[in-house]
Amino acid sequence: MGNVTAIVPAGGLGRRAGGDVPKQFLLLRGMPILTRTLLHLTTSGLIDALILVVPPGAEEWCLTQILAPYPLPATIEIEIVPGGVERQESVFRGLERASEDARLVVIHDAVRPFVSSDLLRRTVEAAWSFRAAVAAVPAVETVKMVESGFVRETPSRDRLWIAQTPQAFHGDLIQEAYRRAAADGFRGTDDAMLVERLGVKVRVVPGDPENIKITTAEDLERAEVILSRREGAGCGSASATTFIPWSPAAH
Repeated sequence: MGNVTAIVPAGGLGRRAGGDVPKQFLLLRGMPILTRTLLHLTTSGLIDALILVVPPGAEEWCLTQILAPYPLPATIEIEIVPGGVERQESVFRGLERASEDARLVVIHDAVRPFVSSDLLRRTVEAAWSFRAAVAAVPAVETVKMVESGFVRETPSRDRLWIAQTPQAFHGDLIQEAYRRAAADGFRGTDDAMLVERLGVKVRVVPGDPENIKITTAEDLERAEVILSRREGAGCGSASATTFIPWSPAAH
């Protein structure tokens, strides 16, 4: 694998977007959400290799339904590996499969299909310079810190940002962060949090409000609006083959 390796954790079984199918496998205007995400990453010109972490038992299905029918660049090496119970475990499994030549690791959510090449480039460049970088957008609503049902503090919004992905790190740094977290039994809510535990400053890269994470039915509706505006109301993106949905109940 090359110097820049992307890890896409797609091993979750969350169905908050509705139905029995994990949200990353739902169709968005005829194409799986995960496939759209992979297309943006692999056509950016910034990624040398990609590790796709999927639910155990879904490896062959992902190959035939997520990858093979679509024009993913043949020059990008994509490896499919089974994930863990939680996202952190899945990313760790991806890191374990990453080559020692991976000088930079980019981690991106499977259900953020609108990541732009510009945001990816800025995050990668920041990570090369600062060792760790995270895309984020300023908080637009007031956040309350609550304790025992009462407001304890209201932090200034000027200091609050909402983390997104991509998040990018020097390979040795993110490997150490995940190994240390595993040894300590620590669970973080994003990848940068594990690096912060090592005392390393993480550079913030201005993100994109449309780089949404699709987790609910409302998110899926918003994604349809974004895609309709970008592709045109009459421009569908039909699946290249007859799409066969995957669900853990069937495997």
